[in-house]
Amino acid sequence: MAHMLRACSFLCQPRRLTIPFLLHQHQHRTFYRFYPILFKEMWFDCLGALVVIGIVCWIYRWRNPRCNGKLPPGSMGLPLLGETLQFFAPNTSHDISPFIKERMKNYGPIFRTSLVGRPVIVSTDPDFNYFIFQQEGNLFQSWYPDTFTEVFGRQNVGSLHGFMYKYLKNMVLSLFGPASLQKMLPEVEKTAYGRLQQWSCQHMIEVKEETASMIFHLTAKKLISYDSESSSENLRESFVSFIRGLISFPLDIPGTAYHNCLQGRKRAMRMLKNLLQERRMMPRKQQNDFFDYVLEELQKEGTILTEAIALDLMFVLLFASFETTSLALTLAMKFLLENPTALKRLTEEHEAIIRKREDADSALTWKEYKSMTFTFQVINETVRLANIVPGIFRKALRQIQFKGYTIPEGWAVMVCPPAVHLNPAKYEDPLTFNPWRWEGMDVHVASKQFMAFGGGMRFCVGTDFTKVQMAVFLHCLVTRYRWQAIKGGNTVRTPGLQFPDGFHIRIWEKESLAKREN
Repeated sequence: MAHMLRACSFLCQPRRLTIPFLLHQHQHRTFYRFYPILFKEMWFDCLGALVVIGIVCWIYRWRNPRCNGKLPPGSMGLPLLGETLQFFAPNTSHDISPFIKERMKNYGPIFRTSLVGRPVIVSTDPDFNYFIFQQEGNLFQSWYPDTFTEVFGRQNVGSLHGFMYKYLKNMVLSLFGPASLQKMLPEVEKTAYGRLQQWSCQHMIEVKEETASMIFHLTAKKLISYDSESSSENLRESFVSFIRGLISFPLDIPGTAYHNCLQGRKRAMRMLKNLLQERRMMPRKQQNDFFDYVLEELQKEGTILTEAIALDLMFVLLFASFETTSLALTLAMKFLLENPTALKRLTEEHEAIIRKREDADSALTWKEYKSMTFTFQVINETVRLANIVPGIFRKALRQIQFKGYTIPEGWAVMVCPPAVHLNPAKYEDPLTFNPWRWEGMDVHVASKQFMAFGGGMRFCVGTDFTKVQMAVFLHCLVTRYRWQAIKGGNTVRTPGLQFPDGFHIRIWEKESLAKREN
Protein backbone atom coordinates (compact mmCIF):
# COMPACT_ATOMS: atom_id res chain seq x y z
CA MET A 1 0.00 0.00 0.00
CA ALA A 2 2.83 2.33 0.88
CA HIS A 3 4.48 1.61 -2.50
CA MET A 4 1.32 2.57 -4.35
CA LEU A 5 1.02 5.89 -2.48
CA ARG A 6 4.68 6.76 -3.29
CA ALA A 7 4.08 6.04 -6.95
CA CYS A 8 0.97 8.22 -7.14
CA SER A 9 2.83 10.99 -5.33
CA PHE A 10 5.66 10.83 -7.90
CA LEU A 11 3.28 11.03 -10.86
CA CYS A 12 1.38 13.94 -9.45
CA GLN A 13 4.50 16.06 -8.81
CA PRO A 14 5.22 18.85 -11.39
CA ARG A 15 7.98 17.72 -13.89
CA ARG A 16 10.84 19.88 -15.19
CA LEU A 17 11.83 19.26 -18.91
CA THR A 18 15.58 19.15 -19.35
CA ILE A 19 17.34 20.77 -22.36
CA PRO A 20 18.52 17.43 -23.85
CA PHE A 21 15.01 16.11 -23.82
CA LEU A 22 13.67 19.19 -25.66
CA LEU A 23 16.37 18.96 -28.31
CA HIS A 24 15.56 15.32 -28.93
CA GLN A 25 11.89 16.14 -29.46
CA HIS A 26 12.76 19.01 -31.86
CA GLN A 27 15.04 16.83 -33.99
CA HIS A 28 12.41 14.14 -34.20
CA ARG A 29 9.80 16.58 -35.49
CA THR A 30 12.29 18.16 -37.97
CA PHE A 31 13.22 14.75 -39.42
CA TYR A 32 9.60 13.90 -40.22
CA ARG A 33 9.00 17.35 -41.68
CA PHE A 34 11.95 17.04 -44.16
CA TYR A 35 11.63 13.29 -44.78
CA PRO A 36 9.89 13.71 -48.24
CA ILE A 37 12.66 16.05 -49.43
CA LEU A 38 15.38 13.67 -48.28
CA PHE A 39 13.60 10.77 -49.96
CA LYS A 40 13.39 12.66 -53.26
CA GLU A 41 17.08 13.53 -53.13
CA MET A 42 17.99 9.92 -52.47
CA TRP A 43 15.73 8.80 -55.35
CA PHE A 44 17.34 11.22 -57.80
CA ASP A 45 20.80 10.18 -56.65
CA CYS A 46 19.93 6.52 -57.24
CA LEU A 47 18.33 7.28 -60.60
CA GLY A 48 21.37 9.31 -61.67
CA ALA A 49 23.67 6.49 -60.65
CA LEU A 50 21.61 3.99 -62.66
CA VAL A 51 21.69 6.27 -65.72
CA VAL A 52 25.46 6.64 -65.46
CA ILE A 53 25.88 2.89 -65.07
CA GLY A 54 23.57 2.32 -68.04
CA ILE A 55 25.51 4.77 -70.25
CA VAL A 56 28.83 3.23 -69.24
CA CYS A 57 27.54 -0.26 -70.04
CA TRP A 58 26.10 0.97 -73.38
CA ILE A 59 29.40 2.60 -74.35
CA TYR A 60 31.27 -0.54 -73.36
CA ARG A 61 28.93 -2.70 -75.43
CA TRP A 62 29.23 -0.28 -78.37
CA ARG A 63 32.99 -0.46 -78.30
CA ASN A 64 33.08 -4.18 -77.58
CA PRO A 65 30.28 -5.81 -79.64
CA ARG A 66 29.18 -9.29 -78.71
CA CYS A 67 30.49 -12.01 -80.95
CA ASN A 68 30.64 -15.81 -80.80
CA GLY A 69 34.23 -15.76 -81.91
CA LYS A 70 37.03 -13.34 -82.67
CA LEU A 71 36.01 -10.06 -84.29
CA PRO A 72 38.48 -8.35 -86.63
CA PRO A 73 40.45 -5.64 -84.76
CA GLY A 74 39.39 -2.02 -85.00
CA SER A 75 37.53 0.79 -83.30
CA MET A 76 33.80 1.48 -83.22
CA GLY A 77 34.32 5.18 -82.59
CA LEU A 78 31.74 7.29 -80.78
CA PRO A 79 28.34 5.79 -79.92
CA LEU A 80 25.84 6.14 -82.81
CA LEU A 81 28.18 8.41 -84.79
CA GLY A 82 30.94 5.83 -84.98
CA GLU A 83 33.76 6.92 -87.30
CA THR A 84 31.45 8.51 -89.86
CA LEU A 85 33.08 11.96 -89.68
CA GLN A 86 36.54 10.50 -90.33
CA PHE A 87 35.20 8.43 -93.23
CA PHE A 88 33.70 11.49 -94.95
CA ALA A 89 36.68 13.77 -94.25
CA PRO A 90 37.89 15.26 -97.58
CA ASN A 91 41.36 14.49 -98.91
CA THR A 92 43.17 15.59 -102.06
CA SER A 93 45.33 12.53 -102.68
CA HIS A 94 44.94 9.95 -105.45
CA ASP A 95 46.25 7.43 -102.93
CA ILE A 96 44.20 5.26 -100.57
CA SER A 97 42.20 7.54 -98.27
CA PRO A 98 43.84 8.35 -94.90
CA PHE A 99 40.85 6.77 -93.12
CA ILE A 100 41.54 3.37 -94.74
CA LYS A 101 45.33 3.66 -94.84
CA GLU A 102 45.72 4.44 -91.12
CA ARG A 103 43.50 1.54 -90.12
CA MET A 104 45.24 -0.89 -92.47
CA LYS A 105 48.51 0.08 -90.77
CA ASN A 106 47.07 -0.28 -87.25
CA TYR A 107 44.79 -3.29 -87.67
CA GLY A 108 45.67 -5.11 -90.89
CA PRO A 109 43.75 -5.73 -94.15
CA ILE A 110 40.45 -6.65 -92.42
CA PHE A 111 39.17 -4.41 -89.65
CA ARG A 112 35.95 -3.27 -88.00
CA THR A 113 34.45 0.19 -87.69
CA SER A 114 31.06 1.88 -87.48
CA LEU A 115 29.53 4.09 -90.16
CA VAL A 116 26.22 5.99 -89.94
CA GLY A 117 25.22 3.98 -86.89
CA ARG A 118 25.99 0.51 -88.29
CA PRO A 119 28.83 -1.90 -87.45
CA VAL A 120 30.90 -2.51 -90.57
CA ILE A 121 33.71 -4.89 -91.47
CA VAL A 122 36.07 -3.23 -93.97
CA SER A 123 37.98 -5.52 -96.33
CA THR A 124 41.12 -4.49 -98.19
CA ASP A 125 42.07 -8.15 -98.57
CA PRO A 126 41.83 -9.40 -102.22
CA ASP A 127 41.07 -12.96 -101.10
CA PHE A 128 38.25 -11.88 -98.80
CA ASN A 129 36.88 -9.53 -101.46
CA TYR A 130 36.81 -12.38 -103.98
CA PHE A 131 35.14 -14.66 -101.41
CA ILE A 132 32.45 -12.03 -100.75
CA PHE A 133 31.64 -11.61 -104.46
CA GLN A 134 31.59 -15.37 -105.08
CA GLN A 135 29.21 -15.98 -102.16
CA GLU A 136 26.64 -13.41 -103.32
CA GLY A 137 23.16 -14.68 -102.46
CA ASN A 138 24.54 -17.49 -100.29
CA LEU A 139 26.53 -15.93 -97.44
CA PHE A 140 26.26 -12.29 -98.47
CA GLN A 141 23.74 -10.04 -100.17
CA SER A 142 23.89 -6.52 -101.55
CA TRP A 143 23.27 -3.91 -98.89
CA TYR A 144 23.71 -0.16 -98.50
CA PRO A 145 23.13 2.18 -95.53
CA ASP A 146 19.64 3.59 -95.03
CA THR A 147 20.90 7.00 -96.12
CA PHE A 148 21.81 5.53 -99.52
CA THR A 149 18.48 3.77 -99.97
CA GLU A 150 16.74 7.04 -99.13
CA VAL A 151 18.70 8.64 -101.95
CA PHE A 152 18.37 5.90 -104.57
CA GLY A 153 14.93 4.62 -103.55
CA ARG A 154 13.80 1.66 -101.48
CA GLN A 155 13.09 -0.31 -104.66
CA ASN A 156 16.37 0.45 -106.43
CA VAL A 157 18.14 -2.41 -108.19
CA GLY A 158 20.99 -2.43 -105.65
CA SER A 159 18.55 -3.24 -102.82
CA LEU A 160 16.75 -6.06 -104.62
CA HIS A 161 17.81 -9.69 -104.52
CA GLY A 162 17.24 -13.10 -106.06
CA PHE A 163 14.81 -13.46 -108.93
CA MET A 164 13.79 -9.78 -108.91
CA TYR A 165 17.38 -8.65 -109.34
CA LYS A 166 17.98 -11.11 -112.20
CA TYR A 167 14.75 -9.95 -113.85
CA LEU A 168 15.81 -6.29 -113.76
CA LYS A 169 19.34 -7.18 -114.86
CA ASN A 170 17.95 -8.87 -117.98
CA MET A 171 15.79 -5.80 -118.65
CA VAL A 172 18.85 -3.56 -118.58
CA LEU A 173 20.89 -5.93 -120.75
CA SER A 174 18.15 -5.78 -123.37
CA LEU A 175 18.99 -2.07 -123.66
CA PHE A 176 22.74 -1.99 -122.96
CA GLY A 177 23.82 -5.45 -124.09
CA PRO A 178 26.29 -5.99 -126.98
CA ALA A 179 23.55 -6.37 -129.63
CA SER A 180 21.93 -3.05 -128.69
CA LEU A 181 25.28 -1.28 -128.37
CA GLN A 182 26.26 -2.25 -131.91
CA LYS A 183 23.15 -0.48 -133.16
CA MET A 184 23.85 2.49 -130.90
CA LEU A 185 27.47 2.93 -132.01
CA PRO A 186 26.77 5.38 -134.89
CA GLU A 187 24.66 7.58 -132.62
CA VAL A 188 27.37 7.64 -129.92
CA GLU A 189 29.95 8.67 -132.54
CA LYS A 190 27.69 11.33 -134.03
CA THR A 191 27.00 12.80 -130.60
CA ALA A 192 30.70 12.90 -129.70
CA TYR A 193 31.70 14.61 -132.96
CA GLY A 194 28.87 17.12 -132.59
CA ARG A 195 29.83 18.12 -129.06
CA LEU A 196 33.55 18.32 -129.87
CA GLN A 197 32.80 20.64 -132.78
CA GLN A 198 30.75 22.90 -130.48
CA TRP A 199 33.48 22.97 -127.85
CA SER A 200 36.14 23.88 -130.43
CA CYS A 201 34.19 27.09 -131.14
CA GLN A 202 34.39 28.18 -127.49
CA HIS A 203 37.27 29.90 -125.78
CA MET A 204 37.20 27.44 -122.88
CA ILE A 205 35.06 24.56 -121.59
CA GLU A 206 34.78 22.72 -118.27
CA VAL A 207 35.33 19.06 -119.15
CA LYS A 208 33.36 17.38 -116.35
CA GLU A 209 30.26 19.51 -116.93
CA GLU A 210 30.33 19.24 -120.72
CA THR A 211 30.97 15.49 -120.90
CA ALA A 212 28.24 14.90 -118.29
CA SER A 213 25.80 16.96 -120.39
CA MET A 214 26.75 15.03 -123.54
CA ILE A 215 26.32 11.60 -121.95
CA PHE A 216 23.11 12.56 -120.14
CA HIS A 217 21.59 13.78 -123.42
CA LEU A 218 22.48 10.51 -125.14
CA THR A 219 21.32 8.25 -122.30
CA ALA A 220 18.09 10.13 -121.58
CA LYS A 221 17.21 9.97 -125.26
CA LYS A 222 17.81 6.22 -125.33
CA LEU A 223 15.95 5.56 -122.08
CA ILE A 224 12.97 7.91 -122.22
CA SER A 225 13.26 9.85 -125.52
CA TYR A 226 13.96 12.97 -123.45
CA ASP A 227 15.08 16.08 -125.31
CA SER A 228 16.24 18.94 -123.09
CA GLU A 229 15.68 21.51 -125.85
CA SER A 230 12.01 20.64 -126.34
CA SER A 231 11.18 19.87 -122.69
CA SER A 232 9.62 22.48 -120.42
CA GLU A 233 11.51 21.11 -117.39
CA ASN A 234 15.25 20.60 -116.91
CA LEU A 235 15.65 16.99 -115.80
CA ARG A 236 19.43 17.14 -115.64
CA GLU A 237 19.39 20.11 -113.26
CA SER A 238 17.59 17.93 -110.72
CA PHE A 239 20.31 15.31 -111.09
CA VAL A 240 23.01 17.97 -110.61
CA SER A 241 21.48 18.91 -107.23
CA PHE A 242 21.25 15.24 -106.40
CA ILE A 243 24.91 14.53 -107.23
CA ARG A 244 26.33 17.44 -105.22
CA GLY A 245 25.21 15.85 -101.98
CA LEU A 246 25.28 12.17 -102.92
CA ILE A 247 28.35 11.15 -100.93
CA SER A 248 28.13 13.63 -98.09
CA PHE A 249 27.47 13.50 -94.36
CA PRO A 250 23.84 12.29 -94.03
CA LEU A 251 22.33 15.29 -92.23
CA ASP A 252 18.87 16.09 -93.58
CA ILE A 253 18.62 19.76 -92.57
CA PRO A 254 17.78 22.56 -95.03
CA GLY A 255 20.96 24.02 -96.42
CA THR A 256 23.04 20.84 -96.14
CA ALA A 257 24.34 19.00 -99.21
CA TYR A 258 22.47 15.84 -98.20
CA HIS A 259 19.16 17.72 -97.93
CA ASN A 260 19.69 19.24 -101.39
CA CYS A 261 20.46 15.76 -102.67
CA LEU A 262 17.11 14.43 -101.40
CA GLN A 263 15.27 17.41 -102.88
CA GLY A 264 16.97 16.85 -106.23
CA ARG A 265 15.86 13.23 -106.19
CA LYS A 266 12.27 14.22 -105.42
CA ARG A 267 12.18 16.63 -108.37
CA ALA A 268 13.75 14.11 -110.75
CA MET A 269 11.36 11.34 -109.66
CA ARG A 270 8.36 13.63 -110.09
CA MET A 271 9.46 14.48 -113.63
CA LEU A 272 10.10 10.81 -114.50
CA LYS A 273 6.67 9.86 -113.17
CA ASN A 274 5.01 12.59 -115.24
CA LEU A 275 6.85 11.44 -118.35
CA LEU A 276 5.75 7.85 -117.74
CA GLN A 277 2.14 8.95 -117.31
CA GLU A 278 2.30 10.93 -120.56
CA ARG A 279 3.66 7.90 -122.39
CA ARG A 280 0.93 5.73 -120.87
CA MET A 281 -1.69 8.12 -122.24
CA MET A 282 -0.06 8.08 -125.70
CA PRO A 283 1.47 4.61 -126.18
CA ARG A 284 3.59 3.80 -129.23
CA LYS A 285 3.06 0.92 -131.61
CA GLN A 286 6.74 -0.05 -131.62
CA GLN A 287 9.34 -0.07 -128.87
CA ASN A 288 11.64 2.90 -129.35
CA ASP A 289 13.04 3.38 -125.86
CA PHE A 290 13.16 1.86 -122.38
CA PHE A 291 9.88 3.51 -121.34
CA ASP A 292 8.10 1.54 -124.08
CA TYR A 293 9.64 -1.66 -122.79
CA VAL A 294 8.64 -0.84 -119.20
CA LEU A 295 5.02 -0.07 -120.15
CA GLU A 296 4.77 -3.33 -122.06
CA GLU A 297 6.07 -5.22 -119.01
CA LEU A 298 3.67 -3.41 -116.65
CA GLN A 299 0.70 -4.43 -118.81
CA LYS A 300 1.58 -8.14 -118.80
CA GLU A 301 -0.62 -10.38 -116.70
CA GLY A 302 1.10 -11.55 -113.54
CA THR A 303 4.07 -9.21 -113.98
CA ILE A 304 6.35 -8.72 -110.97
CA LEU A 305 7.37 -5.27 -112.14
CA THR A 306 5.75 -2.29 -110.40
CA GLU A 307 5.75 1.36 -111.37
CA ALA A 308 7.81 2.24 -108.26
CA ILE A 309 10.51 -0.30 -109.16
CA ALA A 310 10.54 0.85 -112.78
CA LEU A 311 10.96 4.53 -111.81
CA ASP A 312 13.72 3.77 -109.30
CA LEU A 313 15.49 1.71 -111.98
CA MET A 314 15.19 4.57 -114.46
CA PHE A 315 16.60 7.00 -111.92
CA VAL A 316 19.63 4.80 -111.15
CA LEU A 317 20.35 4.14 -114.85
CA LEU A 318 20.31 7.84 -115.69
CA PHE A 319 22.57 8.70 -112.79
CA ALA A 320 25.06 5.84 -113.21
CA SER A 321 25.40 6.26 -116.96
CA PHE A 322 26.43 9.91 -117.08
CA GLU A 323 27.97 10.77 -113.70
CA THR A 324 30.51 7.96 -113.41
CA THR A 325 31.44 8.00 -117.13
CA SER A 326 31.94 11.78 -117.21
CA LEU A 327 34.27 11.56 -114.20
CA ALA A 328 36.30 8.85 -115.92
CA LEU A 329 36.49 10.78 -119.20
CA THR A 330 37.62 13.94 -117.40
CA LEU A 331 40.41 12.06 -115.65
CA ALA A 332 41.39 10.31 -118.91
CA MET A 333 41.82 13.65 -120.71
CA LYS A 334 43.84 14.99 -117.77
CA PHE A 335 46.08 11.90 -117.57
CA LEU A 336 46.70 11.89 -121.33
CA LEU A 337 47.75 15.54 -121.28
CA GLU A 338 50.18 14.76 -118.48
CA ASN A 339 51.55 11.70 -120.33
CA PRO A 340 52.46 12.65 -123.94
CA THR A 341 53.85 9.16 -124.66
CA ALA A 342 50.51 7.54 -123.82
CA LEU A 343 48.64 10.17 -125.85
CA LYS A 344 50.92 9.56 -128.83
CA ARG A 345 50.39 5.79 -128.65
CA LEU A 346 46.61 6.22 -128.35
CA THR A 347 46.51 8.60 -131.31
CA GLU A 348 48.53 6.19 -133.45
CA GLU A 349 46.08 3.37 -132.71
CA HIS A 350 43.08 5.41 -133.84
CA GLU A 351 44.76 6.94 -136.86
CA ALA A 352 45.70 3.41 -137.96
CA ILE A 353 42.00 2.44 -137.78
CA ILE A 354 41.11 5.29 -140.15
CA ARG A 355 43.97 4.48 -142.56
CA LYS A 356 42.72 0.92 -142.97
CA ARG A 357 39.30 2.08 -144.20
CA GLU A 358 38.38 2.34 -147.85
CA ASP A 359 36.55 5.56 -146.97
CA ALA A 360 38.32 7.54 -144.25
CA ASP A 361 35.08 9.41 -143.44
CA SER A 362 32.98 6.26 -142.95
CA ALA A 363 31.40 5.59 -139.57
CA LEU A 364 33.08 3.58 -136.84
CA THR A 365 32.27 -0.15 -136.98
CA TRP A 366 31.88 -2.67 -134.19
CA LYS A 367 34.93 -4.57 -135.49
CA GLU A 368 37.00 -1.39 -135.27
CA TYR A 369 35.74 -0.76 -131.77
CA LYS A 370 36.74 -4.25 -130.64
CA SER A 371 40.24 -3.74 -132.10
CA MET A 372 41.06 -0.78 -129.82
CA THR A 373 43.55 -2.69 -127.66
CA PHE A 374 45.52 0.23 -126.24
CA THR A 375 42.33 2.24 -125.76
CA PHE A 376 40.94 -0.40 -123.41
CA GLN A 377 44.25 -0.34 -121.54
CA VAL A 378 43.86 3.43 -121.14
CA ILE A 379 40.29 2.98 -119.90
CA ASN A 380 41.29 0.31 -117.36
CA GLU A 381 44.20 2.38 -116.09
CA THR A 382 41.97 5.46 -115.77
CA VAL A 383 39.26 3.74 -113.76
CA ARG A 384 41.90 1.96 -111.63
CA LEU A 385 43.27 5.34 -110.56
CA ALA A 386 39.88 7.06 -110.47
CA ASN A 387 38.33 4.70 -107.92
CA ILE A 388 35.00 6.40 -108.51
CA VAL A 389 33.27 3.90 -106.21
CA PRO A 390 35.09 4.09 -102.82
CA GLY A 391 33.25 1.12 -101.32
CA ILE A 392 31.02 -1.81 -102.30
CA PHE A 393 28.66 -2.89 -99.53
CA ARG A 394 27.31 -6.32 -98.64
CA LYS A 395 25.58 -7.79 -95.58
CA ALA A 396 26.41 -11.10 -93.89
CA LEU A 397 23.39 -13.43 -94.04
CA ARG A 398 24.82 -15.70 -91.35
CA GLN A 399 27.86 -15.90 -89.09
CA ILE A 400 30.98 -16.37 -91.22
CA GLN A 401 34.51 -17.49 -90.43
CA PHE A 402 37.42 -16.19 -92.52
CA LYS A 403 41.14 -16.24 -91.75
CA GLY A 404 40.49 -16.72 -88.04
CA TYR A 405 37.98 -13.86 -87.80
CA THR A 406 34.25 -14.08 -87.16
CA ILE A 407 31.84 -11.92 -89.15
CA PRO A 408 28.57 -11.76 -87.14
CA GLU A 409 25.25 -12.30 -88.89
CA GLY A 410 23.65 -9.04 -89.99
CA TRP A 411 26.86 -7.02 -90.00
CA ALA A 412 27.70 -4.92 -93.03
CA VAL A 413 30.86 -5.63 -95.02
CA MET A 414 32.53 -2.96 -97.16
CA VAL A 415 34.85 -4.07 -99.95
CA CYS A 416 37.41 -1.30 -100.56
CA PRO A 417 38.50 -1.21 -104.25
CA PRO A 418 41.06 1.63 -103.85
CA ALA A 419 43.09 -0.46 -101.40
CA VAL A 420 43.33 -3.20 -104.04
CA HIS A 421 43.88 -0.95 -107.06
CA LEU A 422 46.64 1.06 -105.35
CA ASN A 423 48.44 -1.83 -103.69
CA PRO A 424 52.19 -1.52 -104.50
CA ALA A 425 52.58 -5.28 -104.07
CA LYS A 426 50.30 -5.84 -107.07
CA TYR A 427 50.81 -2.67 -109.13
CA GLU A 428 54.31 -1.32 -109.52
CA ASP A 429 54.39 2.42 -108.82
CA PRO A 430 50.58 2.33 -108.31
CA LEU A 431 49.97 6.11 -108.43
CA THR A 432 51.52 6.44 -111.89
CA PHE A 433 49.32 6.45 -115.00
CA ASN A 434 50.74 3.54 -117.01
CA PRO A 435 48.38 1.91 -119.56
CA TRP A 436 51.17 -0.48 -120.62
CA ARG A 437 50.82 -2.37 -117.33
CA TRP A 438 47.71 -3.99 -118.85
CA GLU A 439 49.51 -5.50 -121.84
CA GLY A 440 48.82 -9.20 -122.22
CA MET A 441 45.99 -9.10 -119.68
CA ASP A 442 42.27 -9.59 -120.24
CA VAL A 443 40.97 -6.06 -119.81
CA HIS A 444 37.29 -7.04 -119.97
CA VAL A 445 36.95 -9.15 -116.81
CA ALA A 446 37.01 -8.52 -113.08
CA SER A 447 39.63 -10.21 -110.90
CA LYS A 448 40.95 -10.21 -107.36
CA GLN A 449 43.18 -7.29 -108.31
CA PHE A 450 40.69 -5.27 -110.39
CA MET A 451 37.12 -4.50 -109.42
CA ALA A 452 36.41 -1.05 -110.86
CA PHE A 453 33.15 -2.44 -112.28
CA GLY A 454 32.28 -4.64 -109.31
CA GLY A 455 32.51 -8.40 -109.23
CA GLY A 456 30.62 -11.66 -109.01
CA MET A 457 27.01 -11.91 -110.15
CA ARG A 458 26.55 -8.16 -109.52
CA PHE A 459 29.23 -7.14 -112.01
CA CYS A 460 28.05 -3.78 -113.36
CA VAL A 461 25.59 -4.37 -116.23
CA GLY A 462 26.45 -0.96 -117.69
CA THR A 463 30.16 -1.73 -118.07
CA ASP A 464 30.00 -2.27 -121.84
CA PHE A 465 27.97 0.91 -122.32
CA THR A 466 30.55 2.90 -120.34
CA LYS A 467 33.44 1.47 -122.36
CA VAL A 468 31.67 2.18 -125.66
CA GLN A 469 31.11 5.81 -124.69
CA MET A 470 34.67 6.31 -123.48
CA ALA A 471 36.34 4.50 -126.41
CA VAL A 472 34.26 6.23 -129.08
CA PHE A 473 34.75 9.65 -127.50
CA LEU A 474 38.53 9.15 -127.29
CA HIS A 475 38.53 7.99 -130.93
CA CYS A 476 36.77 11.18 -132.05
CA LEU A 477 38.95 13.33 -129.81
CA VAL A 478 42.45 12.16 -130.71
CA THR A 479 41.86 11.78 -134.45
CA ARG A 480 40.54 15.31 -135.03
CA TYR A 481 41.32 17.50 -132.03
CA ARG A 482 43.95 18.68 -129.60
CA TRP A 483 43.40 20.23 -126.20
CA GLN A 484 45.25 22.30 -123.63
CA ALA A 485 44.68 22.66 -119.88
CA ILE A 486 43.73 26.18 -118.79
CA LYS A 487 42.94 25.85 -115.09
CA GLY A 488 41.60 23.45 -112.45
CA GLY A 489 42.03 19.71 -112.60
CA ASN A 490 42.57 19.20 -108.87
CA THR A 491 40.54 16.43 -107.26
CA VAL A 492 38.99 15.95 -103.84
CA ARG A 493 37.56 12.75 -102.37
CA THR A 494 34.80 12.92 -99.74
CA PRO A 495 35.20 9.90 -100.20
CA GLY A 496 33.66 10.08 -103.71
CA LEU A 497 35.68 11.72 -106.48
CA GLN A 498 35.03 15.40 -107.23
CA PHE A 499 36.61 18.25 -109.20
CA PRO A 500 35.96 21.22 -106.88
CA ASP A 501 37.43 23.76 -109.34
CA GLY A 502 36.49 21.82 -112.47
CA PHE A 503 38.93 21.01 -115.27
CA HIS A 504 38.95 23.82 -117.82
CA ILE A 505 40.52 23.28 -121.23
CA ARG A 506 40.73 24.84 -124.68
CA ILE A 507 40.11 22.49 -127.59
CA TRP A 508 40.73 23.00 -131.32
CA GLU A 509 40.71 21.04 -134.57
CA LYS A 510 44.03 19.66 -135.82
CA GLU A 511 43.38 21.08 -139.32
CA SER A 512 42.95 24.55 -137.85
CA LEU A 513 46.29 24.20 -136.09
CA ALA A 514 48.00 23.13 -139.34
CA LYS A 515 46.58 26.17 -141.15
CA ARG A 516 47.84 28.53 -138.45
CA GLU A 517 51.33 26.96 -138.57
CA ASN A 518 51.46 27.42 -142.35
